[in-house]
Amino acid sequence: MATEKYINPFTDFGFKKLFGEEPNKELLISFLNQLLPPRHQVQELSFTKTEQLGNTPIDRKAIFDLYCISPSGERFIVELQKAKQNFFRDRSVYYASFPIQEQGIVGSTWNYKLAAVYTVGILDFVFDEEKDDKIVVHTVQLKDQNCLVFYDKLTFIYLSMPNFNKQEHELETLLDKWLYVFKQLPILQARPARLQERVFDRLFRIAEIARYSREEQDAYVQSRKYYWDLNNVIDTANTEGRAEGYSKGLEEGREKGLEEGREKGLEEGREKGIEEGREEAEIAFVLNGYDEGFSPEQLSKLTKLPLDRIHEMIVKPR
Repeated sequence: MATEKYINPFTDFGFKKLFGEEPNKELLISFLNQLLPPRHQVQELSFTKTEQLGNTPIDRKAIFDLYCISPSGERFIVELQKAKQNFFRDRSVYYASFPIQEQGIVGSTWNYKLAAVYTVGILDFVFDEEKDDKIVVHTVQLKDQNCLVFYDKLTFIYLSMPNFNKQEHELETLLDKWLYVFKQLPILQARPARLQERVFDRLFRIAEIARYSREEQDAYVQSRKYYWDLNNVIDTANTEGRAEGYSKGLEEGREKGLEEGREKGLEEGREKGIEEGREEAEIAFVLNGYDEGFSPEQLSKLTKLPLDRIHEMIVKPR
């Protein structure tokens, strides 16, 4: 098997190395501009703190992967989501509330005018209800009963990466090329001929593992390991959940003796089994990470689970 030459953007290390460092801002700007409307194209961004505190000491806080602001005030949250999570949409809305609230002017008259807020989620999964649509880019805004945009300053953009399957010869737009990089970078051994834009000069130079110090290489290996572990436990949970759900649903349907009951039992059992399996996988991942020395805060960052949920898993009797 060929040696890995470039970092995996779906690891925390890889994502931050490519898009979260000041010298590499042009990569993030280029990527975001492929998703943003013409009126909000950005030429410059400033990174700001990724930890957002609540209004009082007892309020929940939010920790973003990346958070940046344009000179004209637009806010951009960029999140890497490696696994499905209960109430994922709720968390997205909650996170978006922080850059909205921070715009409030204290101590003077304020007309409530807000700058636009964008939440960009790069998802290594697809939404269950849209798994057959093969949609890659989901753009979500607040609309009225006539499906007209009511408020255009709050936008959620989700990229369902498993749905992107274009090959190199099919790449047409710059967005296609960026998505191709996210999907294929860790298995490439050379820069593809179709990716000749200047921005990719920097990307492939930064992504080359051989250029890193020994400490950076060790950090990347550790980050990659946890990405693999997370994928493995989720795959196991899905497989076991499907088997358990199928068996349970079949039994319920048989007991009812009705075809409708059988079909309903199968579906309910399948969904419940998958959900229970995923939760067990999350708990196993957290406990293993904690035993290996990861702090609750680091585990919260890795799994995207709330910190109080991490504490519940850790203190629960094993």
